[in-house]
Amino acid sequence: MYDLETRKRALTLVAQGRSLNSVSKQTGISRYAIRAWQVRLEPVSRTTHCPRCAPAPRPPENTAAYAYLLGLYLGDGCISPLRRRLYFLRIACADAWPGLIDSCVEAMRAVRPDNSVYRLQRQGCVMVTGYSKHWPCLLPQHGPGKKHNRRIALEPWQQEIVTAHPWEFVRGLVHSDGCRITNWTTKVVAGERKRYEYPRYFFTNRSDDIRKLFTDTLDQLGVAWRQTNAWNISVARRASVALMDKHVGPKY
Repeated sequence: MYDLETRKRALTLVAQGRSLNSVSKQTGISRYAIRAWQVRLEPVSRTTHCPRCAPAPRPPENTAAYAYLLGLYLGDGCISPLRRRLYFLRIACADAWPGLIDSCVEAMRAVRPDNSVYRLQRQGCVMVTGYSKHWPCLLPQHGPGKKHNRRIALEPWQQEIVTAHPWEFVRGLVHSDGCRITNWTTKVVAGERKRYEYPRYFFTNRSDDIRKLFTDTLDQLGVAWRQTNAWNISVARRASVALMDKHVGPKY
């Protein structure tokens, strides 16, 4: 947990025109944490109470972190029972993206600040794992079987959070089941064949419902997309890629 002065210093660097990436490299603080502080500067108060179990259910306190964690969960997460109504949420993060692992840990802690979060090394990946009695009520998409074999729909309170923080949700989905690549093609110009390269985003998921959540949010953001095969969504238009670069960026 970073203190308030550390948060203010990081945001001061951003206010000077520095990119999140450069501030992250200088301070050792993840881009996700800095981005979350732009939404809420003060540390989240620690409480054992679940906002969804309250007499008057309410959203999690850090809704930006929740939107990102929801995207990660829908892509590469699962909830499993442990004992005595205790559950653990696991999200698989490839070893190739240490920044993503850090962001996942911080988002999980922001949503459930009183619960333990661990990094469990597996072959080729880290399973970011958090323990809580309340994961099923915070992530009601939990259920038996694979996500693509059952209906996935957001609760109205979740949709409100996604509508308020669409880029966080898109970033979570891309960080779990997406990528930014460089495509290339050739054209004949003045009798000479030349190679052209251009960036492109892909999102791949077998669930029709999860793909639709992704594309509906892209529509809200004005990002052009197309479906290239049964499971794959592509963002390739220059203006749309520029928007994705500004708000999502490649994994790191």
